[in-house]
Amino acid sequence: MKPVLFAIVALALGAGSATADPLNVFGTFATEEENSHVEIADCGDGTPCGTIVWIDPASVTEGKTPETATDADGKKILGLTMLEGFRQTAKGWTGGTIYNPKEGKTYSSRMKLLDDGVLEVKGCIAMLCETQNWNPVG
Repeated sequence: MKPVLFAIVALALGAGSATADPLNVFGTFATEEENSHVEIADCGDGTPCGTIVWIDPASVTEGKTPETATDADGKKILGLTMLEGFRQTAKGWTGGTIYNPKEGKTYSSRMKLLDDGVLEVKGCIAMLCETQNWNPVG
């Protein structure tokens, strides 16, 4: 096989088998309910932190705006850090926490980027976990 043809065939075969890096969770994602966006950025130590950067105005309590919406403890939701404390593994991020503003509760969490670019986020109490899939924004 000619070298140029071999290179083209190798590129074509490799393109179909590309997989996402499960550790590359950085970016902005819409929560599963699509009522808020969470921006995941470096906490400053290489680990991911997730901050609420957008709230759907239709999802806030009557008389409130996204800028004045508060969690169960009365803290403003917009700008709130809801994901933090993760450590890296070969298959994603684990050992972190996720905060649920509606309940005012924090749960253990793990997350990873799936091959289709969707962020899989798990919130857990002991061995019982709830999984959500967050789509990238933009």
